[in-house]
Amino acid sequence: MEHTVTNPSKSAKKGITLKKIFKFILWAILIYIVFSILLTFVYKFVNPPVTILMIQRCIEQTFSKDRKVRLQKKWVDYEDISQNMVTAVVAAEDNNFRNHNGFDYQAIAYAKKLNEKKGKKVLGASTITQQMAKNVFLWLHKSYFRKGLEAWETILMEMFWDKKRIMEVYLNVIEFGDGIYGVEAASEYYFNKNAKNLTKREAALLTAVLPQPLKRNPANPNKRTQRRASMIQKKMSIIGRVRL
Repeated sequence: MEHTVTNPSKSAKKGITLKKIFKFILWAILIYIVFSILLTFVYKFVNPPVTILMIQRCIEQTFSKDRKVRLQKKWVDYEDISQNMVTAVVAAEDNNFRNHNGFDYQAIAYAKKLNEKKGKKVLGASTITQQMAKNVFLWLHKSYFRKGLEAWETILMEMFWDKKRIMEVYLNVIEFGDGIYGVEAASEYYFNKNAKNLTKREAALLTAVLPQPLKRNPANPNKRTQRRASMIQKKMSIIGRVRL
């Protein structure tokens, strides 16, 4: 009767390797958790100098023949942003912004039901806080892994920041065009004025480009952008001026 002889040294080496990999993964997770908590807390008081989205766009522009490298941004405090702009983004992007904890479960349920009915994704349910998590801390490529990190960062922001700070950072880092970030830079570029002086229509037009900032121009809007801006203005009238 033959017996299979295993090499104990190989088995031991394999066990040690798996243990090292497992230990490395645990340390990586722990370091990420601690780093993300510290960075989110710091950003409660310190304005983010740059975001992952901005870095990604600069890389894309560098290797593109049709785009020039541009990083146009100018930070302004919440008080120096028109309330029309605040109301516009809440009306268009997150109606329940003032009340939810980072996740709008009612909007999620509605979007899921509508998408199932249409047979494809026609509506998202990301809140402003979730969009912030994606733009400031994460990358553009969609995956379940990124969605998990996005949820974690959303929880942290809602834990450490108030709604006013979330809105202030959001309006200062959001993309309004190729290489144009933040409402102040966008206001100066498209309308030759400060963000504090934006009218309702201008705020609605700026907000109307957010789903596709690289394809839409608020200063020279196509019919689709004009229709979306008009719809946003109607919603603004319904919800009234948003104050945080």
